[in-house]
Amino acid sequence: MRIDLHTHSTASDGTDTPAELVRNAAAAGLDVVALTDHDTTRGHAEALAALPEGLTLVTGAELSCRLDGVGLHMLAYLFDPDEPELARERELVRDDRVPRARAMVAKLRELGVPVTWEQVARIAGDGSVGRPHVAEALVELGVVPDVSGAFTVDWLADGGRAYVEKHELDPFDAIRLVKAAGGVTVFAHPLAVKRGEVVPEDAIARLAAAGLDGIEVDHMDHDEATRARLHGLAGELGLLATGSSDYHGSRKTCVLGEFTTDPEIYGEITRRATGAFPVPGTGGRA
Repeated sequence: MRIDLHTHSTASDGTDTPAELVRNAAAAGLDVVALTDHDTTRGHAEALAALPEGLTLVTGAELSCRLDGVGLHMLAYLFDPDEPELARERELVRDDRVPRARAMVAKLRELGVPVTWEQVARIAGDGSVGRPHVAEALVELGVVPDVSGAFTVDWLADGGRAYVEKHELDPFDAIRLVKAAGGVTVFAHPLAVKRGEVVPEDAIARLAAAGLDGIEVDHMDHDEATRARLHGLAGELGLLATGSSDYHGSRKTCVLGEFTTDPEIYGEITRRATGAFPVPGTGGRA
């Protein structure tokens, strides 16, 4: 089985619609794909309606969190999307996205970049606007060569000249809320230092003690040595070790199935979940 547990659609900051994403996942030879848009489940219905036969969909979301001033992302799988407390927190994060993006545009203009809110809104379309959309505007304007080039201290990285904070969950609260909604939590790309500051390993141990289920080990932003260290850390802390592409369509260079999750780990995730269950595709048949 080929299992990719971290992808994004136009419901947040990917370039594939949810329907395109599941069709592309099937074409890439995946057996299982998780749709984990940022702080939203809005793409799930469309993905389910278009799910090809032979492909199983794992519903999820990537939750924006912050610990001791450091941003981190928590993948949440197979939770009940209607559980009220978790739904309310996701809504708070989403509601903060537009004013935050507008504030980043204002900062960029103060720095002499001729970006406009209309440009960023066009790029975001119906998705939940975020830093990648602002980054793509900088690419369009020729300020940076690619989206990754915008995530530096010169521009949009945490603490960067045009960075603006947003409402984010405490990761310990995120673990508690996801578990209360019957879901499973995996710390996304925990040592992706190229993205900026990361939490120390002792923080991962504290999250594990609080009920964290796993860490994303095999990821494009972890080099071979980092992946080896994380596999060891997962063993030390009793955490599940996952692998994923973090696919964003054409917005990033990663491809579907670039990294995958071991079927035994996937099986354990599904065994732990009680809020929702993987959905096998029927090719549009009920």
